Amino acid sequence: MEEYDVLIIGAGPIGMACGIEAKKAGLKYVIIEKGALVNSLYNYPVFMTFFSTSQKLEIGEVPFVSISPKPNRNEAVEYYRRVAEKFDLQINLFEKVEEVNKVSAAAFEVRTSKRTYKTKNVIISTGFYDVPLLMDIPGENLPKVAHYYKDPHLYAFQNVVVIGANNSAIDAALETYRKGAKVTLVIRNAEIGSYVKYWVRPDIENRIKEGEIKAYFNAEVTAIAEDTVTIKTQQETLTLENDFVIAMTGYKPDFAMLRKLGVQLEGESSAPAYNPETMETSLPGLYLAGVVCGGMDTHKWFIENSRVHAEQIFKHITLQH
Repeated sequence: MEEYDVLIIGAGPIGMACGIEAKKAGLKYVIIEKGALVNSLYNYPVFMTFFSTSQKLEIGEVPFVSISPKPNRNEAVEYYRRVAEKFDLQINLFEKVEEVNKVSAAAFEVRTSKRTYKTKNVIISTGFYDVPLLMDIPGENLPKVAHYYKDPHLYAFQNVVVIGANNSAIDAALETYRKGAKVTLVIRNAEIGSYVKYWVRPDIENRIKEGEIKAYFNAEVTAIAEDTVTIKTQQETLTLENDFVIAMTGYKPDFAMLRKLGVQLEGESSAPAYNPETMETSLPGLYLAGVVCGGMDTHKWFIENSRVHAEQIFKHITLQH
């Protein structure tokens, strides 16, 4: 069994930042990632542009140089790969953590799809993008339904229903529309989400106003069939011809792992309880970093404001070490 001072779950930007701090502190560490390096960013839409500037996405004091002030997904993936190379981070990719157990006062046992580790400390930095929020409606499991949107070309000249009101849904609606799709946008509330990027909002509002994208507000999809979708509004129930559904209904952290470890989840957002100064949970040696700290409030933590979690955690670990 391999033994470490620190085991980090998740090789996203914040997990990598934790690895950098572990290396600076001279601690024996490993990062475990169930997918590719920065797996969530890899799964972002191909043409996505970040809300943040490149400087705010930097980790390890490595400059992030991009063509535009706001970098795109491809630039970010390349940047974080270069950071991993620069620091020669020990990252085990395509290895899924299956179980984490506290086996003594000062040790955890972490079992993965490939091996078992023993470690003094565990940092959970898994974000929220891996677990989609399901609608639990008939037909949601059909192949035509996607909870992740990648490339608009697939939807060219098709009847597409996009579900959601925030950035991912609005980007999908606009991009597929511009590839020739007939787009219907279904929004549960009365208006476009308040978090939609300020330079995108006028575009979607004008497309709706001009009738180029059909939008149903205060509405929901109630059923999906091979060639149709059923939409319920406040006034009526409609059945529309349909080829694809892009369900941008949101995502959530892996609450099951946190609950099993005994981490208390608080309030309507199920935010995990932790010490905001050290990022340690009520279970000694178990730390949280990044977006996972916000629970269902996925608009609370981003790369730019959670980079400091790595420094907070290792300041505390080195005091205990």
